Amino acid sequence: MTTPAPVSAVLSGLATTRPWQEELYRDLHGHPELSHQEHRTAALVAARLRDAGFEVHDGVGGTGVVGILRNGDGPAVLLRADMDALPVREATGLPYASAVTATDAAGEEVPVMHACGHDVHVACLAGAAQLLADGAEHWHGTLIALFQPAEEVGDGARGMVEDGLADLIPTPQVALAQHVMPAPAGVVGTHAGAVLSAADSMRITVHGRGAHGSMPQAAVDPVVLAAMIVVRLQTVVAREVAPGETAVLTVGSLRAGTKSNVIPESATLLLNVRTFSDATRETVLGAIRRIVTAECQASGCPQEPEFELFDRFPLTDNDPAATERVASAFADVFGDRATAVGQQSASEDFSDLPTALGVPYTYWFVGGTDAATYDAAAAAGRVAQDIPVNHPARFAPVVQPTLDTGTQALVAGALAWLAG
Repeated sequence: MTTPAPVSAVLSGLATTRPWQEELYRDLHGHPELSHQEHRTAALVAARLRDAGFEVHDGVGGTGVVGILRNGDGPAVLLRADMDALPVREATGLPYASAVTATDAAGEEVPVMHACGHDVHVACLAGAAQLLADGAEHWHGTLIALFQPAEEVGDGARGMVEDGLADLIPTPQVALAQHVMPAPAGVVGTHAGAVLSAADSMRITVHGRGAHGSMPQAAVDPVVLAAMIVVRLQTVVAREVAPGETAVLTVGSLRAGTKSNVIPESATLLLNVRTFSDATRETVLGAIRRIVTAECQASGCPQEPEFELFDRFPLTDNDPAATERVASAFADVFGDRATAVGQQSASEDFSDLPTALGVPYTYWFVGGTDAATYDAAAAAGRVAQDIPVNHPARFAPVVQPTLDTGTQALVAGALAWLAG
């Protein structure tokens, strides 16, 4: 393994950035902010970018931050990190664990935690931006460091686009992003083509006719109706999606009624759908509407069902050529720690940025689990049971080598274009 000279030269400054990156990470982890509330995080990264010599635009799409570093003629590369946290009460026991609470969009007071690793992403991009600024003699072109709000609710990237992102930056030749995952720390993984699923959440309200529990003949029972819908929806993936395709349909919530002897007027179901192609997406969403409507007709409902789509995430479909270029750069830097990974059923809104800009992109993964802990769980066949995944209260990437690896990956990916 021979790391190309420009990459090696830029990464030689990692010993200088590492201490403040680790401090920044712990600070961010202890001070998480909900989607669209990332004011403190945005101020921290904007200050760092300005100190590193970037032209900075803040308040983009609400709390988004964009830094531009022009370094002569050459291509432009966009590196993106997301900033928001989740309404989760932390249970990691770490000395820098979050005790933060905040008011969410519905006006409820909720605990807040970086349960998805966006604090890792911010610290890595801040470090990579500094390293590339300090090592500017080893590359040419333009670096765009973009810190995005509100990934968790799926509209942060779109908000930056709608707020005029394209007018603020030179059009990049490629957009790059990464995500920390429950895999051995120090490992990076790439995948060409569809890598993260599209996601659609749906709220369905079915209307019955209420009655006393002792007089069901007077009712159209929405509880029974909702139960039939849940059972019937289990056939959509099994019987309407081709075996070679991948789809997930989850009913995450069913709410109806308030008392045991009162048949309610309505029931509400919350569904989540994950797909890897537009055709499968339309098939599944269409089947849901057809089944719900038919079950309501079969039950004699007095009113048509209501459907509301929300929290929609686009498909993340990595450009093959860009992915190959990044994978080659990773092989030079990481050797056998650079791997190929399969599709993941998680979802992201990152692709809204390059899609709106009309540029290719690739999105990769960085391991964040202590390698010895992961290997022990794998040897015992207990990875699913013993290794916390993203979003639960116990998820916390190890600080190192996670931060070093994520920073190295961003630098190597950018220089695959900028050092050409």
